Amino acid sequence: MIETAILGGIPLPALIIGPNERITLMNPAAVTMLGAAMLGRHHAIALRHPEVQAALTRALREGEASVARQVVPGPSQDAVHRVTVTPLPQSAGVLCVLEDLSEAEQMGQMRREFVANVSHELRSPLTALSGFIETLKGAAKDDPVARERFLLIMEREAGRMNRLIRDLLHLSKVEAEERVRPTTLVDMVEILRSTKATLRPVADTSGVMVRLDIAEGIRTQVPGD
Repeated sequence: MIETAILGGIPLPALIIGPNERITLMNPAAVTMLGAAMLGRHHAIALRHPEVQAALTRALREGEASVARQVVPGPSQDAVHRVTVTPLPQSAGVLCVLEDLSEAEQMGQMRREFVANVSHELRSPLTALSGFIETLKGAAKDDPVARERFLLIMEREAGRMNRLIRDLLHLSKVEAEERVRPTTLVDMVEILRSTKATLRPVADTSGVMVRLDIAEGIRTQVPGD
C-alpha cells in the first residue's frame, strides 16, 4: 500500500488513525515506541495525554490540524513529544507524527540552571567587592591594617570571578567546536592535579580529603582540549 510506503519513509514515529478512531497503520519507529499490539486499538490506549486526545478529536470530527505537547513521566526524566496531527483527505482519518523533544528539553533546563548558578556565583564576589570598596572609601580609609586585609580579600574575590569567567569562556569554546576533533596533546595527570589544587579550599572548608592515585605505566597524554 502506498500509505505504508509513505509512513515507512518518515524517520519519526508516525501512525494513521482511521475514522473509527482506531490505529490502522504504524511505521517501524511508531511500533518501536508504542508496541505492535497498539495496531487496531483505539488511539486513547496508545496516546493518553489529554492535550493529544483533544487534538485528535478535533482532527477527526472537525478536520482541524494542530500540534500538541505530550509529556510522559519517566523514572529519571520526562519523555516530551511534539505531536503533529493532520487530517487526511476525504475523511480517511488522521496522520499523527511524534517528535521526541526530551533531549532538547533537558538541555534547556540544564542551561537555565547553569545560568542561574553562574549568576549567583558572580553576584557573591561582586557584592563582597562593592562592600569592601565602600568600606575603604569610608570607615577604613585611614586604617592601614584594615586596608591591607580588605585588599587581600578583594584580590581573592577578583580571582574567583576571573576563574568563573575563564570557565565560561572554555565552555563557550567547547560548545562552538564540539564537532572539531582536537589535535593537541593534553596531560591528564596535570589536569587532575590542577583540579585537585583548585578544589582544595572547598575540600578543606568541608573537612574532606581529596586523594589522587595514578596507576603506574598508564598513558597520560591524549589528544584533547
